[in-house]
Amino acid sequence: MNDELFQKMAQSILDGDSDLSAALAQQAIDAGVDPLEAINQGFVKGINTVGDSFSCGTAFLPELVMAGEAMKTAVAVLEPEMKRLGSQRQMFGKVVLATVQGDIHEIGKSLVGTILAASGFEVYDLGVDVATSRIIEKVKEVDADIVGLSALLTTTMVKQKEVIDELDKLGMRAKVKVMVGGAPVTREWVQRIEADGYSEDAIGAVAVAKQLMGAA
Repeated sequence: MNDELFQKMAQSILDGDSDLSAALAQQAIDAGVDPLEAINQGFVKGINTVGDSFSCGTAFLPELVMAGEAMKTAVAVLEPEMKRLGSQRQMFGKVVLATVQGDIHEIGKSLVGTILAASGFEVYDLGVDVATSRIIEKVKEVDADIVGLSALLTTTMVKQKEVIDELDKLGMRAKVKVMVGGAPVTREWVQRIEADGYSEDAIGAVAVAKQLMGAA
């Protein structure tokens, strides 16, 4: 019965239309549709389709950004209703995200945060130019499962290693998985600093995060 509504929801994400996705989310609440169902049967299908298209090279970064924003907007409308009903969507884990110290690149990291949050992760985005000590502090504070570190400059990549070394020193490395990303980051670098995961794009990062949480 709600199939048509779910299709419209998926389409609103494909179109990157935040106003429409918010309106459809509200429509679902007014019609008594389970918000969890609206997310999983409607909006998530849209974000998955965009992700697949992006991976295949038939969708591009601006479309991914707009789809992510539309998803975030819809989830924000549905979240209070989920709390009211006590239906918690499945959360895969807690992720602390940061662009490392000395680096002020924002877009890639923000996009990863948006898509992770839309895909069922609790995301704490610390922003850009974040000191190692602050990252570690936040990991302890929220009891994070994953740390995502972005670096777009070869000169700041060493900070990714610094965070890993610090987690090691504090005996937290076994529990906390570390994902790294950014244009200069290569698989060789990931192996060298012994990070747990790496992706070249936001959709890939979600897949890696789910894998690290044993939910892939």
